[in-house]
Amino acid sequence: MKNQSIITYITFGFVLFVASCKLDNIPDPNNPSIVSVTDNANSAQLQNLVSGLESRSADYVIAAQNAFGTFARDVWYFNSNDSRNVQFWLGLGGRKPDGDFFGVSSIYVSPYQAIKQADVLIRAVNNTPAITAEQKLSYTGFAKTIQGYQYLVPANSQYKNGIRIDVSNEMKPGPFVSYEEALKAIQSILSDGYTDLIKAGTTLPFKLTAGYAPFSSPAGLAKVNRALAARTAIYQKDWQGALDALKLSFFNLSGDLDLGPAHVYGAPPEPFNPFYYVLNANVSNLPVVHPSFVKDALPGDSRITRKIFVRTTPLINTVGTIPLSSLYQDKRWTSNTSPVPYIRNEELILIYAEASAQLGRFDDAVTAINRIRTSANLAVYSGEKNLDALITEILFQRRYSLWFEPAGHRWFDLRRYNRLNEINITLDGGSVFTQLERPSSEVNWDTYNK
Repeated sequence: MKNQSIITYITFGFVLFVASCKLDNIPDPNNPSIVSVTDNANSAQLQNLVSGLESRSADYVIAAQNAFGTFARDVWYFNSNDSRNVQFWLGLGGRKPDGDFFGVSSIYVSPYQAIKQADVLIRAVNNTPAITAEQKLSYTGFAKTIQGYQYLVPANSQYKNGIRIDVSNEMKPGPFVSYEEALKAIQSILSDGYTDLIKAGTTLPFKLTAGYAPFSSPAGLAKVNRALAARTAIYQKDWQGALDALKLSFFNLSGDLDLGPAHVYGAPPEPFNPFYYVLNANVSNLPVVHPSFVKDALPGDSRITRKIFVRTTPLINTVGTIPLSSLYQDKRWTSNTSPVPYIRNEELILIYAEASAQLGRFDDAVTAINRIRTSANLAVYSGEKNLDALITEILFQRRYSLWFEPAGHRWFDLRRYNRLNEINITLDGGSVFTQLERPSSEVNWDTYNK
């Protein structure tokens, strides 16, 4: 299929798969029949679309979290079944990402699947008399919020390659736009979603999982939307825009650091939490904590004891030229049904600190830094109050507060500040990537469909 783009391929795969489900007359919330819902959908069909969209919006997580975490040396991904998670992802032997790079295709494909499913939801909502005009805004606001977030995943991983934003016509996908233009478009999509949500009344006409429990109203989803807008704004270096978005989000300097929406796991037909591993088990396929994360921590930092389990014996991987060994294991997940948050108040506080510092509001930045430090049982900040010193401190705190989360913070953070050379490669002898490469199927599409 060399003349077919990834976007076209996944969309037609989506259509064919749902058609097969229709023939069997087995309802599947992840893949409802497109034909059955684009005209005169009833409330149950709309609910299926919402549930499917929420589920599909988590499909990027496994590959993105493991790959981005490995690129940044948050973790090493040990896999005894396939050496490429070490050899390729660490850039051993001078390896660099190419258009068919191992294990990362879903970082590009899965978000576009969610984006297309959101398009189907919007189309269905706009072509049914089953709900009121006000209720329709809840659906479209949620769909656009998910779309904005999903576009961020390929945008950040492709970086200077750019991404396609216009994928409404699968046979004629729009051109690739620059990273900067993509971020601008993402903000526009999020803004449209926010506008819909604040006009959508007080209750949702559909149900979401427990991952959205604190935000299960149009106003609650609007706060999630603005949190994502704040994250996007710091990628744009729109510091005032970040602060403006935070004011409308669930940002709270004194609030619960873990508050935020999450991907849920373990409720069939959903999978189990892919990052839960039995502690101290004799296993060989898991992401192990990079030793530098523990070594570089400040003494007494409670984030280490909260997040990291010290094994009785190290896990060792010998597929590269240098044997890799880690005594540390992720212990954040209490069970295989633990939800995985994708944006939290702790991140919002750090966004506030960064934007404030960039705008010269150093006292505000220090206040936010100290909220993070004291929550980790660290003394308050005593360094210099200038931009360079504060950004260094903020990046350090982001490393420990946002370690190994789905958004791949550390890799992108160091890239944003031209500090990729700070990633520790001495233990593995590998290299540091700047971005992934455009998938070869996308290159072929543009080559054969001029």
